[in-house]
Amino acid sequence: MERPVTEDDLTFDHVPETDQSFENALAKARDGDRLAVEDAIELLTTGTGSEGIDRRRKEQVLEAADRRRAEDVGEEVTFVANLNNNVTTACNVGCLFCNFKDAAHTFENDADVETQGFTKTPAESREIVADAVERGIYEVTSVSGLHPAFALDDEHLEILRDHPDPKAVNFKPPERYATDPGTYAEQLEAMSVDGVHVHSMTPEEAYHARRGTDWSYEEVYRRLKEAGLDTVPGTAAEILVDEVREVICPGKIGTEGWLEAMEAAADVGLGLTATIMYGHVENEAHRAMHLQRVRELQERVDGAITEFVPLSFVHQNTPLFEHDVVSSGPSDDEDELLIAVSRLFLDNVDHIQSSWVKYGDQQGLKMLSCGADDFMGTILSEEITKRAGGEYGEFRSFADYVDLISSVGRTPVERSTDYERRRVIDPEDAPFGPELGPKADGTPLLAEAERTAPADD
Repeated sequence: MERPVTEDDLTFDHVPETDQSFENALAKARDGDRLAVEDAIELLTTGTGSEGIDRRRKEQVLEAADRRRAEDVGEEVTFVANLNNNVTTACNVGCLFCNFKDAAHTFENDADVETQGFTKTPAESREIVADAVERGIYEVTSVSGLHPAFALDDEHLEILRDHPDPKAVNFKPPERYATDPGTYAEQLEAMSVDGVHVHSMTPEEAYHARRGTDWSYEEVYRRLKEAGLDTVPGTAAEILVDEVREVICPGKIGTEGWLEAMEAAADVGLGLTATIMYGHVENEAHRAMHLQRVRELQERVDGAITEFVPLSFVHQNTPLFEHDVVSSGPSDDEDELLIAVSRLFLDNVDHIQSSWVKYGDQQGLKMLSCGADDFMGTILSEEITKRAGGEYGEFRSFADYVDLISSVGRTPVERSTDYERRRVIDPEDAPFGPELGPKADGTPLLAEAERTAPADD
């Protein structure tokens, strides 16, 4: 049996070595000059000429990024009233950084083991979203496993049923499963309740929604938009360098496919976000290359990317950790530098997000002085990070947001997904609740009893 790859086995063509100096890169950042990949590598490493992170230099990078943040977006810290409604954990792609999925075969009617995951019908999704809209949310975010029965719509389902080799296109008919997830179109239509903003269908999901056809990504996203899709989350990006993807997610969409799908979504009029998932097997050169590809994409899509979301790798419970490919996630220093260099490098993306789900409250607030200006959303439900071993909860109330943001001297602002609608919140105006959602009236999202009830393990 072949020995599995370990951390010591990893070798890459792209390594963090440059002819640039840290001092020159920092001067460019301070002067507002457009940074090159070599500059980003110097800033992320605090100089490639020595081992480890130099704390004095790190603070210089953070100060430059915080100054740029103030110049670009001011002192407001935004957040959105939203719900995560992930439809299914069924997946058989096998990404090594993921512990959200459950093996798809365990969901089948004749499975010899009971699945630990879930699949929601369109009716169940609608009920969940309708309840959250009544509470006042503005946005529903939905990112799901690649269930083999999931098809784009009824036409796509028939094409997959007639395919001569269903296994080659990762398809099994819905009747093989205990719960039919419906089609992507049916799920989007179900979640489109009372004008709520639907943020869904990553490039990886769009790839799944065109398998077995010759449809373009434009055609797929056009149909999804007609079904109710409003904006596309730029997750599934991980690191946009294929030599890294070949290690952590060899069965997943490649770099060029991800970029192609994102451009197609923008071409049919959908808004976008972009992400990076860092702190696993990649190095600072890969992170810098990723930032360059996002910046170049933003130019091609004419500014459709509203925010950039750094996602710190949560290593516990993931195959990468269990197979000794990684021994930990990123350090606090790496988190802070990634946020800072994202602000300095992505000069055409206005908003950088700090994820309290990934960082926790204290470190999440620290990111707001490293270049970030957005603090995520209320979530209401968050399964992906929790399953990977995340420790920072599933819900953030408006009162929590106001207290946290005000505690660092910044201004709390409720926003829409596209940042076009904004409401500045006065800390003296308690109680706090959303006002931008289609049925929002300022009432707190959850009653105190609901907020303090223990989460199910």
